[in-house]
Amino acid sequence: MAVIRWQPFQEIETMRLQMDQMFDELAGSERQSATTWKPAIELQDTDENLILRAEIPGVDGKDIDVHVTREAVAISGQHRFEKKAQEKGFFRSEFRYGNFQRVVSLPVAIQNEQAKADFQNGILTLTLPKVTEARRTVVKLNLGDSSQPAPQLNSQPAAEPQNAASN
Repeated sequence: MAVIRWQPFQEIETMRLQMDQMFDELAGSERQSATTWKPAIELQDTDENLILRAEIPGVDGKDIDVHVTREAVAISGQHRFEKKAQEKGFFRSEFRYGNFQRVVSLPVAIQNEQAKADFQNGILTLTLPKVTEARRTVVKLNLGDSSQPAPQLNSQPAAEPQNAASN
Protein backbone atom coordinates (compact mmCIF):
# COMPACT_ATOMS: atom_id res chain seq x y z
CA MET A 1 0.00 0.00 0.00
CA ALA A 2 1.32 3.44 -0.99
CA VAL A 3 1.69 6.11 1.63
CA ILE A 4 0.32 9.50 0.57
CA ARG A 5 1.37 12.53 2.48
CA TRP A 6 -1.55 14.61 3.69
CA GLN A 7 -1.40 18.23 2.46
CA PRO A 8 -4.59 20.01 3.50
CA PHE A 9 -3.70 23.31 1.77
CA GLN A 10 -2.62 21.91 -1.61
CA GLU A 11 -5.83 23.04 -3.34
CA ILE A 12 -5.40 26.54 -1.95
CA GLU A 13 -1.79 26.66 -3.18
CA THR A 14 -2.90 25.51 -6.64
CA MET A 15 -5.59 28.19 -6.70
CA ARG A 16 -3.06 30.84 -5.61
CA LEU A 17 -0.70 29.86 -8.44
CA GLN A 18 -3.55 30.04 -10.96
CA MET A 19 -4.59 33.47 -9.67
CA ASP A 20 -0.98 34.70 -9.88
CA GLN A 21 -0.76 33.46 -13.46
CA MET A 22 -4.06 35.16 -14.36
CA PHE A 23 -2.94 38.50 -12.88
CA ASP A 24 0.42 38.23 -14.66
CA GLU A 25 -1.40 37.70 -17.99
CA LEU A 26 -3.72 40.65 -17.31
CA ALA A 27 -0.81 42.90 -16.38
CA GLY A 28 1.09 41.88 -19.50
CA SER A 29 -1.85 42.57 -21.82
CA GLU A 30 -2.52 45.87 -20.04
CA ARG A 31 1.03 47.02 -20.72
CA GLN A 32 0.68 46.04 -24.36
CA SER A 33 -2.67 47.81 -24.81
CA ALA A 34 -1.27 50.98 -23.22
CA THR A 35 1.17 51.31 -26.11
CA THR A 36 -1.12 50.01 -28.90
CA TRP A 37 -4.80 50.90 -29.02
CA LYS A 38 -7.63 50.80 -31.56
CA PRO A 39 -9.73 53.82 -32.49
CA ALA A 40 -13.50 53.38 -32.42
CA ILE A 41 -15.19 53.30 -35.84
CA GLU A 42 -18.57 53.62 -37.53
CA LEU A 43 -19.26 52.08 -40.94
CA GLN A 44 -22.30 53.21 -42.94
CA ASP A 45 -23.47 51.60 -46.17
CA THR A 46 -25.24 53.99 -48.57
CA ASP A 47 -26.39 53.37 -52.14
CA GLU A 48 -23.21 54.66 -53.80
CA ASN A 49 -20.56 54.69 -51.02
CA LEU A 50 -19.33 53.24 -47.78
CA ILE A 51 -18.76 55.93 -45.16
CA LEU A 52 -16.15 55.00 -42.53
CA ARG A 53 -15.69 57.29 -39.54
CA ALA A 54 -12.89 56.76 -37.01
CA GLU A 55 -12.62 58.56 -33.69
CA ILE A 56 -9.00 59.69 -33.21
CA PRO A 57 -9.02 62.60 -30.72
CA GLY A 58 -5.89 64.55 -29.90
CA VAL A 59 -3.93 63.33 -32.92
CA ASP A 60 -2.64 65.56 -35.71
CA GLY A 61 -3.51 64.63 -39.27
CA LYS A 62 0.19 64.33 -40.13
CA ASP A 63 0.50 61.50 -37.56
CA ILE A 64 -2.17 59.33 -39.25
CA ASP A 65 -1.52 56.82 -42.05
CA VAL A 66 -4.47 55.49 -44.05
CA HIS A 67 -4.11 52.63 -46.53
CA VAL A 68 -7.14 51.69 -48.64
CA THR A 69 -7.46 48.49 -50.66
CA ARG A 70 -10.52 47.15 -52.46
CA GLU A 71 -11.39 44.91 -49.50
CA ALA A 72 -10.09 46.70 -46.38
CA VAL A 73 -8.96 49.96 -44.78
CA ALA A 74 -5.94 50.18 -42.46
CA ILE A 75 -5.64 53.20 -40.14
CA SER A 76 -2.49 53.62 -38.07
CA GLY A 77 -0.50 56.35 -36.42
CA GLN A 78 0.79 57.70 -33.17
CA HIS A 79 -0.65 59.83 -30.39
CA ARG A 80 2.32 61.68 -29.00
CA PHE A 81 2.68 62.50 -25.31
CA GLU A 82 3.26 66.16 -24.62
CA LYS A 83 5.56 66.51 -21.66
CA LYS A 84 4.43 69.36 -19.47
CA ALA A 85 6.55 70.80 -16.70
CA GLN A 86 4.87 70.35 -13.33
CA GLU A 87 6.45 72.17 -10.44
CA LYS A 88 3.95 71.32 -7.73
CA GLY A 89 0.86 69.31 -7.34
CA PHE A 90 -0.51 66.15 -8.75
CA PHE A 91 -0.87 65.12 -12.41
CA ARG A 92 -3.05 62.21 -13.54
CA SER A 93 -3.79 61.34 -17.15
CA GLU A 94 -6.09 58.66 -18.54
CA PHE A 95 -5.46 59.66 -22.15
CA ARG A 96 -4.23 56.95 -24.51
CA TYR A 97 -0.77 57.65 -25.86
CA GLY A 98 1.41 55.62 -28.17
CA ASN A 99 0.77 53.80 -31.41
CA PHE A 100 -2.67 52.89 -32.70
CA GLN A 101 -3.80 50.62 -35.47
CA ARG A 102 -7.13 49.45 -36.84
CA VAL A 103 -7.83 47.28 -39.89
CA VAL A 104 -11.45 47.25 -41.07
CA SER A 105 -12.67 44.62 -43.52
CA LEU A 106 -15.21 46.06 -45.93
CA PRO A 107 -18.48 44.25 -46.75
CA VAL A 108 -18.25 45.07 -50.49
CA ALA A 109 -15.46 45.93 -52.91
CA ILE A 110 -14.67 49.62 -53.35
CA GLN A 111 -12.89 51.80 -55.86
CA ASN A 112 -9.86 52.50 -53.67
CA GLU A 113 -8.27 54.95 -56.14
CA GLN A 114 -11.30 57.27 -55.72
CA ALA A 115 -11.43 57.25 -51.91
CA LYS A 116 -11.68 60.63 -50.17
CA ALA A 117 -10.60 61.55 -46.63
CA ASP A 118 -11.57 64.37 -44.28
CA PHE A 119 -10.14 64.91 -40.77
CA GLN A 120 -11.89 67.42 -38.52
CA ASN A 121 -12.26 67.69 -34.74
CA GLY A 122 -10.64 64.31 -34.13
CA ILE A 123 -12.96 62.44 -36.52
CA LEU A 124 -11.52 60.85 -39.66
CA THR A 125 -14.20 60.44 -42.34
CA LEU A 126 -13.46 58.25 -45.37
CA THR A 127 -15.83 58.22 -48.34
CA LEU A 128 -15.28 54.97 -50.20
CA PRO A 129 -17.15 54.64 -53.54
CA LYS A 130 -18.44 51.14 -54.25
CA VAL A 131 -17.56 49.34 -57.45
CA THR A 132 -20.40 49.49 -59.97
CA GLU A 133 -21.27 45.81 -59.54
CA ALA A 134 -21.77 46.25 -55.78
CA ARG A 135 -24.14 49.23 -56.01
CA ARG A 136 -27.81 48.64 -55.40
CA THR A 137 -29.76 48.72 -58.62
CA VAL A 138 -33.47 48.53 -59.35
CA VAL A 139 -34.66 46.56 -62.34
CA LYS A 140 -37.83 47.59 -64.20
CA LEU A 141 -39.78 44.79 -65.82
CA ASN A 142 -41.86 45.73 -68.87
CA LEU A 143 -44.97 43.54 -68.71
CA GLY A 144 -47.23 45.65 -70.95
CA ASP A 145 -46.79 43.60 -74.16
CA SER A 146 -47.52 39.90 -73.71
CA SER A 147 -46.47 39.00 -77.28
CA GLN A 148 -42.80 39.42 -76.40
CA PRO A 149 -41.14 36.10 -75.46
CA ALA A 150 -39.22 37.57 -72.49
CA PRO A 151 -39.62 40.74 -70.42
CA GLN A 152 -37.29 43.63 -71.24
CA LEU A 153 -34.90 44.55 -68.41
CA ASN A 154 -33.82 48.14 -67.83
CA SER A 155 -31.27 48.72 -65.10
CA GLN A 156 -31.74 51.95 -63.13
CA PRO A 157 -29.62 53.30 -60.26
CA ALA A 158 -31.17 52.99 -56.82
CA ALA A 159 -31.35 56.77 -56.42
CA GLU A 160 -34.19 56.83 -59.03
CA PRO A 161 -36.42 53.82 -58.22
CA GLN A 162 -39.00 52.78 -60.80
CA ASN A 163 -42.42 51.50 -59.83
CA ALA A 164 -43.17 48.32 -61.77
CA ALA A 165 -46.77 48.18 -60.54
CA SER A 166 -47.73 51.48 -62.24
CA ASN A 167 -47.41 49.99 -65.78
